[in-house]
Amino acid sequence: LVGSEMCIRDRYNTPVIKQILTGVAWALLKILGWKLEGRSPTEPKYVLIAVPHTSNWDFPITLSMAFIFNFEIFWMGKDSLFKGWKGPLMRWMGGIAIDRKSSNNVVQQTIDAFNNNDRLVITIPPEGTRSKVDKWKTGFYYIAVGAEVPIGMGYLDYKRKVGGFLPTFHPTGDVEKDIADMRKSYEGITGKFSNQCNVD
Repeated sequence: LVGSEMCIRDRYNTPVIKQILTGVAWALLKILGWKLEGRSPTEPKYVLIAVPHTSNWDFPITLSMAFIFNFEIFWMGKDSLFKGWKGPLMRWMGGIAIDRKSSNNVVQQTIDAFNNNDRLVITIPPEGTRSKVDKWKTGFYYIAVGAEVPIGMGYLDYKRKVGGFLPTFHPTGDVEKDIADMRKSYEGITGKFSNQCNVD
């Protein structure tokens, strides 16, 4: 994880480009039949979780939501996604390369990034994979606690074709209880591949 990448601000949020891409986002969601509901967190800094995460379609839909809800997101991806010509494009779209073989403390580096920025939203799928898992990974939680920022609870419900936000969650420090409460909030929300949805 390269912390300096998180300080980039002159990307797709430049005025003219942002207006164009916001129009593209509206068109994409309309063509796909998606609607939005809820409100994004009002805090300038927060960890955004995206649940459930079962399909590659989650990314363009989530990015479209970011344009329409008017917030800028960063997201983490395996370093292979940033090889060659794809690298500049991925970083321009808010991507942060993660070396999974590295011993670097990604949680602490991300906390430092929050502390060094006045505004920052990093989206992290707590499942950590598109496959079915029994437990959420806890990295996103410890980042929020360490940086003293709330958790925005985003979702994509493919059954209703609705995406949006649940109420913002403020962690208490009790990781087991808090994650259980968050997972309960996602009951009834279905991923694109419902057999992979790991929401209790």
